[in-house]
Amino acid sequence: MAYREDIENSLSGQLLVAMPGMSDPRFEKSVIYVCAHSSDGAMGLIVNKPFNAISFPDLLEQLGVSECSGTNRIDIQCGGPVEVSRGFVLHSPDYIREATLVVDEATALTATLDILRAIADGFGPRRCLLALGYAGWGPDQLDTEILNNGWLNVDADDDLVFGDDLDRKWSQAMAKIGIDPRMLSDTAGHA
Repeated sequence: MAYREDIENSLSGQLLVAMPGMSDPRFEKSVIYVCAHSSDGAMGLIVNKPFNAISFPDLLEQLGVSECSGTNRIDIQCGGPVEVSRGFVLHSPDYIREATLVVDEATALTATLDILRAIADGFGPRRCLLALGYAGWGPDQLDTEILNNGWLNVDADDDLVFGDDLDRKWSQAMAKIGIDPRMLSDTAGHA
């Protein structure tokens, strides 16, 4: 199954939910917001795995950004195993700049220092999460993983994307799909 260029079949703006039998421990019980999905591949951010190695104020200090109001409310997520030293801010569309990728009407992605400054100054987006690293797939790779029973997808909503209860996001995403994870098999079958 090849990627389709049309928006109708793109998973951009959707959530990927790891199946219970996910064999890659980096993605076990992951919920991933898909930022881009095309014939070139896909890119997304894990939205339910904390990155506990650094706090937002410490990150700002390392980047030479002055800490102001609003800095303590931002948790850092482990966005995925690719380019873990690179930061991405997934956010509400009330903050749009030239370098912002507007994913859909509810979500945008910015990966510049300017958004971190805006957040530190209290002028950032209404809702946001900061992720270090991302999840990436080459052409046809994500489709193959879905066909091999690695992922389910579900419509994104603000609570699943930006909610604070990281431990419950996976089970909430499964519930939104209407699936009891205990009833799922981790092997794919074909009729």
